[in-house]
Amino acid sequence: MLAGVAKEDRSGLIAAMQGIEGLLTGKSEKPQIVLREHRPGDMGWVTERHAALYYEQDGWGAGFEALVAGIVKDFLENFDPERERCWIAERDGERLGCIFLVKQTSVVSKLRLLLLEPHARGTGLGRRLVEECIAFAREKGYRKMVLWTHAHLSAARAIYRKTGFKKLKKTETHDTFGPRAVSEYWELKL
Repeated sequence: MLAGVAKEDRSGLIAAMQGIEGLLTGKSEKPQIVLREHRPGDMGWVTERHAALYYEQDGWGAGFEALVAGIVKDFLENFDPERERCWIAERDGERLGCIFLVKQTSVVSKLRLLLLEPHARGTGLGRRLVEECIAFAREKGYRKMVLWTHAHLSAARAIYRKTGFKKLKKTETHDTFGPRAVSEYWELKL
């Protein structure tokens, strides 16, 4: 029955079917979303989902996929488990999102690669991931957290604002990934 359903849509369909089954049987408990550290296979998923979702949403192409792949490569090759972290949000074995915190300097950390699957958006999970990053950065003694985003990503920008980040005046207009975009720089003093 699922042969005609796109691979990336199957998990959402299965979750919806489980929800229907739960309502009909009176067992409508949804599995909890857990935040876990990365493990083998996650970085391929991070790269693939960023590339696919941003292509669908914004028309960004190979340049963006290469950027994400480079960030992931650098993270794996230089990973400092005492000062850096990747969180994968997962429910019942399905990856729903991710976020990274990397060391920029001994006192400055950088938030990277926040992503949520479309069916996980609007649930508070994005804010939960950002707050987890902030708490980790504070625990590790960073004094500031920075990030780079784009002006049209209003949901992410709202999360950053609500968690205390301030947008800096510096912006750049570019067409590095395909369609023209305005990049922004944000920071949070810890």
